[in-house]
Amino acid sequence: MVFDLAKCDGCRDCTKACTKMHFVPPMQEWIKVYEVEDNQAAGSYFLPRTCMHCDNPPCVRGCPVGATYKRTDGIVMMDQDRCIGCRNCIAQCPYSARFFNWGEPPHTPEEMKAAYSVEHNYPHRKGVVEKCIMCPEMLRMGMLPACADTCKMGAIYFGDEFEDAVTNGKGETMQFSKIAETGAGFRLMEELGTEPRVYYLPPVNRKYPSPEEKHMHDATKA
Repeated sequence: MVFDLAKCDGCRDCTKACTKMHFVPPMQEWIKVYEVEDNQAAGSYFLPRTCMHCDNPPCVRGCPVGATYKRTDGIVMMDQDRCIGCRNCIAQCPYSARFFNWGEPPHTPEEMKAAYSVEHNYPHRKGVVEKCIMCPEMLRMGMLPACADTCKMGAIYFGDEFEDAVTNGKGETMQFSKIAETGAGFRLMEELGTEPRVYYLPPVNRKYPSPEEKHMHDATKA
């Protein structure tokens, strides 16, 4: 997955789409959008954070029962049928991308109609860990994950490393090797050796007003 931070306007439609598709319980955001400022001169920008689906995932190594595991296609999965609620995977994850259901989550009739599957991780239940699983059902049908498909700015790309292509919801495609091998993109906390599979393109030549400009515009309208 690749996030183009120059295109992300902080609308959080990705979070809403993910929550709707997976019936994500309250107080959880499997894809969370932060407003970040790491250079005062350049101003702040928006940065979405999801599970990094690491190639060297500490969560997988830390799970004593194999409830979290890595598929052959690279997606790190979470199986609630195996999870014993020890939360060691949460302690191991440096990205704070995992959540624990301390109580029974609220349910909707639509959610409860479905039989449990690791491909969608609902109906949700008490005492287990949950996280982003990259929408395996949609991938199996040749579709993009809900977050990428919904992003109206085209800021989220998803694809196959071996096909050397990532595509956004607008149908725009980039050559992945130009991002990964040339240093055009960066990864969060890659110095930890987790080998995250989520890349970021820096917020240069933004396609939207900066957060500061947007706040000033909203204040003027008020």
